[in-house]
Amino acid sequence: MLKNYEIRKYQMPQEEIQALVKEKRQELVRQQMMIKEHKIPVFVLVEGWGSAGKGTLIGNLIKELDPRFFSVITMKAPGEEESRKPFLWRYMETIPEAGKFVFLNSGWLTETVDDVMNDRIDEEALEKRFKQLRIFERQLKDNGYLVIKLFLQIPPAEQKKRLEKLKGAKDTKWRVAERDLLQAKKRKKYEKVYDRILESTNTGYVPWNIVDAVDKKQALLQVLHLLTNQINQAVENVRILPEILHKDYPLLKMPLLAQVPLDQEMTKEEYTIRLKELQKKLKKLHNKIYRKRIPIIIAYEGWDAAGKGGNIKRLTGALDPRGFEVHPIASPEPHEKARHHLWRFYHRLPKDGHIAIFDRTWYGRVMVERLEGFCSENDWKRAYNEINEFEQELTDWGAIVIKFWVHIDKDTQLARFTERQNTPEKQWKITEEDWRNREKWDAYEEAVNEMLARTSTENAPWFIIQSNNKYYARIQAIETVIAAIEERVGSV
Repeated sequence: MLKNYEIRKYQMPQEEIQALVKEKRQELVRQQMMIKEHKIPVFVLVEGWGSAGKGTLIGNLIKELDPRFFSVITMKAPGEEESRKPFLWRYMETIPEAGKFVFLNSGWLTETVDDVMNDRIDEEALEKRFKQLRIFERQLKDNGYLVIKLFLQIPPAEQKKRLEKLKGAKDTKWRVAERDLLQAKKRKKYEKVYDRILESTNTGYVPWNIVDAVDKKQALLQVLHLLTNQINQAVENVRILPEILHKDYPLLKMPLLAQVPLDQEMTKEEYTIRLKELQKKLKKLHNKIYRKRIPIIIAYEGWDAAGKGGNIKRLTGALDPRGFEVHPIASPEPHEKARHHLWRFYHRLPKDGHIAIFDRTWYGRVMVERLEGFCSENDWKRAYNEINEFEQELTDWGAIVIKFWVHIDKDTQLARFTERQNTPEKQWKITEEDWRNREKWDAYEEAVNEMLARTSTENAPWFIIQSNNKYYARIQAIETVIAAIEERVGSV
């Protein structure tokens, strides 16, 4: 892309440029209220050569905008904490709420170029990253985001001249980073890497826009034209739903819930002995996965009153409290609802070597949100693919992903509901919503069967925990976790 881009000489008078810039700025101000009204999140990534004027461009773009509805984020090299999360974690953290702008000053392009130039990523991992980036950008677009990617292009002589000018003044010397100097020194090598990454992440749904940044005013006008045109199109197409994508992942054959036997028995005495043995073993494995920096994500879904809480309690009883966190997931808060539906789960991912346990998960979109009408049919049908992509990203990162459906039959649920209602210290566990959901048992069972069939992948399988007998269920879950860890690190 860069090798075929020619820097153009402009003849437009500066007065005419200024008039057009003023006109486009006023249009952008009007559009800011339009995207707020239509709840369109706008994500602008500004990349380019060192000293190409990224900061200046962003400053000029936001000059007349209402600061309550935009933010500017400058991405630096990932720190130690960020390096212990998936690559896309910190970029997912930055995405805007519906109706707001985010301007990102450098991002995943710069980080990937630096990783290649510093030999921090091999060829296989680089190809995986390209795939992750294409998926990330497509998912944002499918979920209503307007994503605009800019690359500010200047020729080598212009870059060198600007760097020397910045270095020559004590008030601007600090703005010249080592990376910028290295770029200028090894321009051809950098250009080759930039070109490959730009081409590998240039798609029809989120293309790269090369901006001639030699003349800063011309560059501003070019970007204002692009930005305002794209926003107008997004507003016009706000009701046009994206195509539902059905990408095949290697799926495991799952039984229907009605086919799962629930007659297992275990006495309290058997349970107590076995639990002690397993917790001792899991405690040793926890130390091992911390030493090897392996993240573990355990996802719990299941029927109301199936015993998820008691199951989690026995599992965590074996773990070092410094190395795990349990996330009880309720209805999304307003700031969560205003973002991509997976955002709040990225937000809770563990560091490598730690364990995150989710009590309810990202599967709410294909269950409760589907059945209660909290999202469109297009949204929940598209979510199967998005979830498989999300979990593939987690396992590519190195995580062990374990997903439990805690299963009971309808009669057992009724007995447990009744016990909760008739026991004062347990009444807080039962709500009107629980009774209302019970009336939709058949609809939920149909949704769960589809969920299991379409998202039990080889890298992130579902395990059905038979929980009519809670003792049996707790042991079954801990044994499953131990087996998954031992498969990766060996036994203790």
